[in-house]
Amino acid sequence: MILTDPQAVNVAALATRTGWVIKPEGACRGEVCVPLPGGGLRGDGAVDVESLAGRLGMPVVADEAHGLWALGPDTAISGRALTTASLPDIVLPDVRTGEPFAISSLRGQKVLVLAWASW
Repeated sequence: MILTDPQAVNVAALATRTGWVIKPEGACRGEVCVPLPGGGLRGDGAVDVESLAGRLGMPVVADEAHGLWALGPDTAISGRALTTASLPDIVLPDVRTGEPFAISSLRGQKVLVLAWASW
């Protein structure tokens, strides 16, 4: 999740982008709730990033030159950065025919997806 304020994140944006909802019992996703010190909210109603990141094992990376911070995926709950190794269903045009090709049609096979950008 990209942040413009390294101290706080909007409650609604947190829920939309990460699935973590702030409730009286703490940060909750599904049936799992992690208590946050002081409820995790600042006086202005935003979530305290330091508190949230520490409790959920979310790394925070700064690009101070551009005034941006990234709040990484939670790892403290599952111990993993990814909760699944399943690729979302991606449909791309076939390079030979131009017809839509679903990557999911290769399920069960090893697949290498290579992405490249000139910038």
